[in-house]
Amino acid sequence: MAGGVGKTPIVRAVAKHLKGSVVVMRGYGGGDEAKMLCTSGINVFTGADRKKSISAAEQAGAKYIIMDDGFQNPTVKKDLSIIVFDGKIGAGNGFMLPAGPLREPLCTGIKRADAIIIVNSEQRTMNSLKKYNKPIFSATTKHINPGIKGKVFAFAGIGYPQKFFDGIDGLFDVVGTVPYPDHYNYSTGDLDKIIDMADKSGADYIITTEKDWVRLPDKYQEIIDFIPMELTIEKGFWKWLGLQKL
Repeated sequence: MAGGVGKTPIVRAVAKHLKGSVVVMRGYGGGDEAKMLCTSGINVFTGADRKKSISAAEQAGAKYIIMDDGFQNPTVKKDLSIIVFDGKIGAGNGFMLPAGPLREPLCTGIKRADAIIIVNSEQRTMNSLKKYNKPIFSATTKHINPGIKGKVFAFAGIGYPQKFFDGIDGLFDVVGTVPYPDHYNYSTGDLDKIIDMADKSGADYIITTEKDWVRLPDKYQEIIDFIPMELTIEKGFWKWLGLQKL
């Protein structure tokens, strides 16, 4: 799947569960996901050469190596592979990028997977994936209000910005939103424009995702708040993971 389905929060949850874990990833888009994981106390190795990153992680004493973006990488042998879907999006229109959300044909990708996690599962998506006879687990997400009281203006540059906007609906008094492409590299002009739009909308706060916030310049981080997201994976997944020979 393309970005925005909840893959990195799943990686964070697994890395925190498996003591002695490190994460290996490419660090695309300036490493926003890597920064997110690092702020959670997770050791992250980034680089285009995954084998080199894995070697460095092993030399550093890693007990478990979790790849955030290595499912399509055939040069690295994995002990376990897990595919993550968003419950509302599912497999989308079934087409590959750029016509759809898939990175490869669904049937070939799921064939290589050991398990499936559906974030904010919906029955339609669950039913469409059952035919592949893979273990399917559910995960739920919840945005947390860090103490904000007042009107907010929200922006997001993730795979599916509307997913963030829907997630904060009802949690805040949202007076305006603006979406940006995934891994968007905000310029000072962009951020000043966001501040201007927020002022004109009467917002008391400007909010964004943690993934967006970590790549903002310090002076804008002082002005803009990020909204934490809590992710919980069902207990059955941890039982399944504990039964695997890792």
